[in-house]
Amino acid sequence: MKSPDVINPEAHADCNSCPLVTDRREFLRTASFALAALSLGLPIRSISANVLSAIGGRKALSYPIPAVDGANIDRDNEVILVRYKNEVFAFNLGCPHQNVALRWNEDSMRFQCPKHHSQYQPGGEFITGRATRNMDRFAIRREGSSVVVDPDTLYRNDEDEAEWNAAVVKV
Repeated sequence: MKSPDVINPEAHADCNSCPLVTDRREFLRTASFALAALSLGLPIRSISANVLSAIGGRKALSYPIPAVDGANIDRDNEVILVRYKNEVFAFNLGCPHQNVALRWNEDSMRFQCPKHHSQYQPGGEFITGRATRNMDRFAIRREGSSVVVDPDTLYRNDEDEAEWNAAVVKV
């Protein structure tokens, strides 16, 4: 894992508007799901991350259970692994607002989006800013002294609150 990013709020000016333009990563993800669903004969409206997983999605990711509270950012796999108060979470690296890579502030034990300054608690709960929901959590499970993250199963608290709340490992 790579070392956590540190926030420098003064380095980023707040923008005046937020265009409703999907970024390249989101476009490619959606296009991939659409092609996968069409190849399976599924209607486009039924596309989900589970479709990609069912036809050979990304490999599960294994990480050692962090020894202390804090965050580790795996930029290559776009995963943030957090240990906080005897719980481990795996989050999507992108802010729910516009998918900008979130940063961890070790001093305040919070996440912040460098673009619009949305802030989140270590458990992913939204605090303030332009975002309107909590950070997205990946499915996670414990295997011995490691946690395994399923990068193809992502939970949004506004769509599946029960699964979002359950996406945690007690340590």
